[in-house]
Amino acid sequence: MRLLRHSLVARVIASLLAISAMALISIVVTMTVASGSRGDSAAINMAGSLRMNTYQIVAALQRFEHQPGAETRARVAELAERFAQRLASPELTDALPDADDHALQSQHRRLLNRWEQELAPQVALAISGSGVNPDALRITLDDLVAEIDAMVTLLEQNSESKIQLLSALQILFLSLTAVVVVIALYDIRHNLVLPLRQLVVLAREATHRNFGHRTRLTGNDELALLGRTFDAMAEELGASYAKLEARVSRKKAELERSNRAMQVLHEGSRALYGGGNDLCASAAPMLRRLEQLLEIGPIRLSLHDHYEDREIPILATHSPRRPEYCRDHGCHACLIDPKPLTLQETDASECLLLPVSVGDLMLGTLEVWYAKEPPLPDSVKRLLNALADQLATAIYLQRRIEEQQQITLMNERTTIARELHDSLAQSLSYLKMQVARLERMQAKGIAQETQAAVFDELRTGLDSAYRQLRELLTTFRLKLEGPGLASALRQTVMEFGDRLGIRVALNLDLPPHILNPNEEIHVLQVVREALANVVKHANAHWAEVTVSFREARLHVIIEDDGVGLERDSSPPMHYGLVIMRDRAETLGGELALGNRAGGGTRVALVFTPQTARLISQHVGADSRPAPTVDTLVDAIATDPHGNRE
Repeated sequence: MRLLRHSLVARVIASLLAISAMALISIVVTMTVASGSRGDSAAINMAGSLRMNTYQIVAALQRFEHQPGAETRARVAELAERFAQRLASPELTDALPDADDHALQSQHRRLLNRWEQELAPQVALAISGSGVNPDALRITLDDLVAEIDAMVTLLEQNSESKIQLLSALQILFLSLTAVVVVIALYDIRHNLVLPLRQLVVLAREATHRNFGHRTRLTGNDELALLGRTFDAMAEELGASYAKLEARVSRKKAELERSNRAMQVLHEGSRALYGGGNDLCASAAPMLRRLEQLLEIGPIRLSLHDHYEDREIPILATHSPRRPEYCRDHGCHACLIDPKPLTLQETDASECLLLPVSVGDLMLGTLEVWYAKEPPLPDSVKRLLNALADQLATAIYLQRRIEEQQQITLMNERTTIARELHDSLAQSLSYLKMQVARLERMQAKGIAQETQAAVFDELRTGLDSAYRQLRELLTTFRLKLEGPGLASALRQTVMEFGDRLGIRVALNLDLPPHILNPNEEIHVLQVVREALANVVKHANAHWAEVTVSFREARLHVIIEDDGVGLERDSSPPMHYGLVIMRDRAETLGGELALGNRAGGGTRVALVFTPQTARLISQHVGADSRPAPTVDTLVDAIATDPHGNRE
């Protein structure tokens, strides 16, 4: 019974077994009752034949009374014998019930006793002529017929009772089968069909992402257990789906926030990389916007002092006062805050310390304060790392720009000093020696005619020094329209073109940043000296300057169509040519001076730039490491003689 309460399959199987069992019992009972009624018809016929036989005995006795004789006597005896045989025949006795107290058994015994004890002797006496009253015998036989009729009636009733029993059993088993079927259908409907419909509805709702529907099945069978399992699964799926939706919404919000933060970083990068040295004014607005977007803050930026090994705060958002090492007291970028905060750790806040570094170079630290609850997401940490990298890049570039500016300034000073040393200082030294010579001549009382030659040399030296000074002033006063040598050469050819009254052609085929400032000033001075000679001595109608870079060497050619040199093999060694040759030697190149085939003069300077020499040296030395920016700057800042500028 417990199994039937807890198992729908067991109940369905039990219903099928019950229906099958009742059908089998019904068939067996029907066969049994049919088998028990098999001789009833024969018994009824036999009993009916006894009645017919009685009437035949009565007719035979009447015939014997009117016509006594052996034939009629034999006929009566034969009928009497047949009656006795039929009364005791198996066809009749086998149809009787086995119970001795049954009415048919009693009626059969009564009929048999009456025949054997009363009627058979009387019939025998009647046919023997022993004085038996035939009328009385016929009356007795009539009573026997009544007994036979009673027995036939009992036989018919017995047969009808069997048929009625069979009908009743059929009706009973049919009713029981109908009851079992109704119970099974009811059970199937309420415990199979309806739960299946609920499960189908649950599955359909689940496909439409509606996890709130429940089957609410009760009971202990399989479908009820399945329904409760599906309800629990739907509840878990609904909770998981809600968590996933919340997580997706949270991730979407984080992505949107990260996108806005990346936009702020992108916009802030322009201010960082284009704001010059004002890191505070360029970074503070970006940091405050990031604080609003990421719900963090305050933020403090400190730079690392490598000489004193300490951290120097230079920027803090939500700061009530200006940083200690603020360089611009006219800037209020870090003070524009209606609610200044104090940078200190409390129970509700934590500090995230991020290194501001480029490679192994530690530039400073970035302190980011945030609330402990909720914890800082990984996406925000990644954005803060990107912020630290961006600040590190900006600070590094700012320092490199400052260093480059200092190097450029030192290079300019060294270049000016070298130019003064190579030109004006030498002229003044020469003049100093001539003055000393003149003093000695005057002290010895040498004639004025001899001293006049010294005065002429002093005058010539002063003119040369003054000319060199003007050239240097003109060179250093050039307004460069763009960086590099090209802009200075364009202004130079325009200047000398105006002095010559003709257009000076300029052909440039020079990659950018191939020369250092020292090399550029030497090349420019060689070009200016050559064009100055064209103005003074050539009487030319055409001039051209060509500067090209081929096969890792710089070629500088100045040509004109003037009068040319008197002796092509040995050009005059006046002071300007001497300085030009000194500049060529300083550059590590060669200077060639001669006449052109078509007339005029050709000055050619060929040298290998410092950058190209460094590259060739690096290629030739496989074991040497690749030059860094610092080594290139150091090499550029070093003159060919190995002196540090």
